[in-house]
Amino acid sequence: MRCTVATFYQFVTLPDFRELRPLLLAICAGLKLRGTVLLAEEGINGTVAGSPEAIAALVAELRTGELFGHRLDDLELKFSHASDMPFRRLKVRPKTEIVTLGDRGADPTRQVGVYVDPAEWNDVIAKPDTLLIDTRNAFEVAMGTSAGALNPCIESFRQFKDFAASQLDPSTHRRIAMFCTGGIRCEKASSYLLSRGFTEVYHLKGGILRYLERVPETESRWRGECFVFDDRVALGHGLKERATGNKIK
Repeated sequence: MRCTVATFYQFVTLPDFRELRPLLLAICAGLKLRGTVLLAEEGINGTVAGSPEAIAALVAELRTGELFGHRLDDLELKFSHASDMPFRRLKVRPKTEIVTLGDRGADPTRQVGVYVDPAEWNDVIAKPDTLLIDTRNAFEVAMGTSAGALNPCIESFRQFKDFAASQLDPSTHRRIAMFCTGGIRCEKASSYLLSRGFTEVYHLKGGILRYLERVPETESRWRGECFVFDDRVALGHGLKERATGNKIK
C-alpha cells in the first residue's frame, strides 16, 4: 500500500505536553497512522505515515485544530512517499527534549541562526571563509553528504557540544553554515553556537529533504543518499526511495 509520509517539527513552548500526549495518540490511532511523535515542553517532532486523507486530517488538526490551539502555526512540514508502510507501530512519547542536546542555552525560540532557502543554499555555502558542517551522526554522513562538508564524527547529536568545544572557535570560524536531515538539529545547533559567541551562523531551512525535493540534481551539491529513520532507509534526489531490496528487513 502506497503511503504518504509527513515529517514535521516546531520549537514552541508546550507546558501541557504531557496532557497532550494521550489526546494526540488517540487522534493518530483513529486515523490509522504509524510512526513516532515526540512531545516536550520545547515543542513537537514527528514522522508518521498513512493514507493521503489521514495525513491531511492530522496536519489540519496540528495547525488549526483545538488540540494545540493554533500554537503550531509555524510547523515545519515536509511530505514524501513510500511504496509500503515504512513504520511498524505508532508511538507518541513525552520527552525532555524533542532533539537531545542537553544544554539549556540552546533555545531556538529565543535565538536561532539565519534560515536559508534551498534555492539560495548553494550560493551561501560557496562564499569565501564559510565552514560547512554536516550536523548528523557519522553513520548518516557515510551514506551521503554535501560536497565539501565537515563531518563532526559524532555518534549522537548530544556529542555536537564536544565537537564544537574542541574544533570550533568564534575568533577563527566567523561564518558557519550547517545542515541536517529535516532542519531540527540545525536549529538547535545554531542556537547553541550563538549562545557560545559565534555571530554568523546559517542553516538550511527544511534540511536535506527539502533541498533534495526542490534543487535539480544537475545543480545539486549533494552526493549519495539521505538516511531516514524508517524502513525506506534512504532517499535520493526528488525524495525517491531506494530499491526495495535494500530496505531493512
